[in-house]
Amino acid sequence: MGVGEWFSTFYGELAVKSTDTISNRYKAITKRLNTDYWVTTSDTSHSLYVGSYGRNTATNSISDLDMIFQLPYSQYEKYNAYQSNGQSALLQAVKGSIEKTYWKTSIRGDGQVILVPFDDGITFEVVPAFINNNGSYTYPDANGGGQWRTTNPKPEINAVRTRNTECNYNLVPLCRMARAWKSKWSVPIGGLLIDTLAYQFIANWSHRDKSFLYYDFMIRDFFYFLANQSATQEYWKAPGSGQWVYGKGLFQAKAKRCYNIALEAIAHESATPKREWSAKNKWREIFGSKFPS
Repeated sequence: MGVGEWFSTFYGELAVKSTDTISNRYKAITKRLNTDYWVTTSDTSHSLYVGSYGRNTATNSISDLDMIFQLPYSQYEKYNAYQSNGQSALLQAVKGSIEKTYWKTSIRGDGQVILVPFDDGITFEVVPAFINNNGSYTYPDANGGGQWRTTNPKPEINAVRTRNTECNYNLVPLCRMARAWKSKWSVPIGGLLIDTLAYQFIANWSHRDKSFLYYDFMIRDFFYFLANQSATQEYWKAPGSGQWVYGKGLFQAKAKRCYNIALEAIAHESATPKREWSAKNKWREIFGSKFPS
C-alpha cells in the first residue's frame, strides 16, 4: 500500500456513515413543519441542508446537523409585529410543531435555532427562516431582546461544489482531513473557516488536478498556508456569499507544528529504503487513529 492508497483509505474512514438515518430525520422534521405551516405533507419542500453537511465537508464525527426550514412570509409579519421578542415566540412555535413528531426528545430553543438531540450524539439544529428576494434568508435571533439576522448559505454550497469539481474533487477531501486534524489537535477553528481557507488554498495549489498520490504534498502545503495566515486577522470572507467568517482563536502555531511533522513523514516516504511504518506514524500523529497504520 503506497501513499495514494493510505490517503484514499483515510478519506473513506472520514465519510459520514449515518446518511440514511440523517435523511430520515431530516424528512420527518420537514414533513411535520410542512404539515403545520404549508398545508402539505412533503418531506423535502422548503428545507435545505446547510453547514458542513450542506457543503459536503462533514466527517463521520459530525455532531451538529444544520438545516433551514423556510416559513411563509405571513409568519414573519405575525411575529415581527410583536412588541417584545417575537423572535423568541417564533422559535417556541416551531419547537412546538417539531415536538408533535419527536415528543420523546428533549427539544429546546437556543437563541437562533431549535435543537433536536438524538441518542446517537447527532443534534439537528433547525433554523426557521424566511427567504429574501436575493435568495438569502432572514432568521430570528432571540438574544438581547430579539432581532432579525440574515444568512446566505446557497452561494457557499454552490461555490464549494464548483471548486471541488474544478480541482479534480480534491477540495472536499482536504476539508474533511482538516477536520480530523482539528479534532486530533483541538485546533480553535470553525468548520466554515476550515472550508474557506481550504477553498482559497486549493485555487492556486500547483497539484490541484492530481489524485490521492499527491495528498501528502497537499496536506504539507495546506499547513504551510495556514501557518502563514496573519495572526492579527479577525475574519475571512466565505466562498460564494462573501460573509465574514470570524476566527475562534490562533490556529497558526499548531499548523506550523504539523507542517514540520508532515515534512518528517514525507522524508520517511522518500528514504531509501522507504520507511513506511515511520511515515504512517507521523501522519497518525497529525490525524489520529483513522489514518491507516
